[in-house]
Amino acid sequence: MEKNLAVGSPAKVIVNFTVPIFIGNVFQQFYNMADTIIVGKFVGTGALAAVGSTGTITFLLWGLIMGAAAGFTVITSQRFGAGDMDGMRKSVGSAAVLALVFGAAITVVSMLGMHRLLLFMNTPEDIFDGAYTYIMIFCGGILAQMLYNLLSCILRALGNSRTPLYFLILAAVLNIVLDLVFIVCLRMGVAGAAWATVISQGISGLLCLIYIIRCVPALHLNRYDFQPDGHLARIQISIGLPMALQYSITAIGSMMMQTSLNLLGSTMVAAFTAASKIEQVISQAYVALGTTMSTYCAQNVGAGEIGRVRKGFGAATIMGFLYAIASAALLMTVGKYMTYLFVSEDAASLLDAVDLYLKCVSAFFIPLTLVNVYRNGMQGMGFGLLPMMAGVAELVGRGVVAVAAAHFHSYFGVCMASPAAWVLAGGLLIVMYYYVLNHYYHEPFLYRARG
Repeated sequence: MEKNLAVGSPAKVIVNFTVPIFIGNVFQQFYNMADTIIVGKFVGTGALAAVGSTGTITFLLWGLIMGAAAGFTVITSQRFGAGDMDGMRKSVGSAAVLALVFGAAITVVSMLGMHRLLLFMNTPEDIFDGAYTYIMIFCGGILAQMLYNLLSCILRALGNSRTPLYFLILAAVLNIVLDLVFIVCLRMGVAGAAWATVISQGISGLLCLIYIIRCVPALHLNRYDFQPDGHLARIQISIGLPMALQYSITAIGSMMMQTSLNLLGSTMVAAFTAASKIEQVISQAYVALGTTMSTYCAQNVGAGEIGRVRKGFGAATIMGFLYAIASAALLMTVGKYMTYLFVSEDAASLLDAVDLYLKCVSAFFIPLTLVNVYRNGMQGMGFGLLPMMAGVAELVGRGVVAVAAAHFHSYFGVCMASPAAWVLAGGLLIVMYYYVLNHYYHEPFLYRARG
């Protein structure tokens, strides 16, 4: 099911590749949504707040994993687009070694520092134990999560966005079943929710591996493919680490926002948790467009089709803007009523806070489109450092507003932190995009990481 994205109508290619990723991302959200829905309904609002209070930390860890996996496989896309199959396999072997080392390092560091981090984030005392239990189990399963993300990125690098979707759907269903078994039947509370997530993710990774071994001859590696190649590894690291750091910078801003939110008490944390889960499902379309643009640009760069890169950016931008208008209308009108999915008790008391958050973020979905499309597209072209600078802009925007919200104990301020980040980063990325295209159009850049 490998597909060359360097041929055919750019708009059609982008749509066909994006839709399965979007569906897969929505199902991936079901991992955490199933946790919050079942925890909220069967354990209580306090447990919902405990899981929700770790949301920015899990976002940080997910970002490190996903950013590294995507960055390590950019060269895979470029070499596949160039028709260099031996080089493509060599890049996969190198990416696997790098991902193993990176995932192990994240596991050790996160588990050693988690208690202090939760204290630093002002995690409310009444939910601290539950939050610590949930996040430590999540950290213990990082390598399982790295396995799925790396293999799915490799498949997408070869133009296959459908197979990872099938495994995600199966894993999401399994996650819900395990949530019910662990939380409702075995009464394991938040620990059960965490174990369900880790086990489901691990199974989806193993299924991807089995599929590659049995059905993708192009990815059958030998010992030579795993031998160290310092030049290749440096290129992959120069792309992968900035992508991972860019996600982490974004997550640090979110953690500052969470710290401000925690000062408002567990009830507001619960409302924000429900609202952010609703928004995350809707915003997966922007994430999917970004993922598509990374692979699309990488393959077209490999094939030397720079004109198609420009056309792809234009098509993806128009698609994102149209979706932004439609999704904002949905969230501003009926979005708050999805709160009843997450809690049974006192749901009505959360509606106003949920509605305020959804209206604040949905009004700024157009800059969110720019952030995902242009950041990921430039990363696919081989640029690592420039898009990371947009992450710094996000951190500044989100951090300044979060600090102000903490000072004034303002829930509205917390809600406006992400929109401020998107506006700053989106504007900067547009400037970067024109700089890249104007200074890069006629240059050879295959396999070359740029700042």
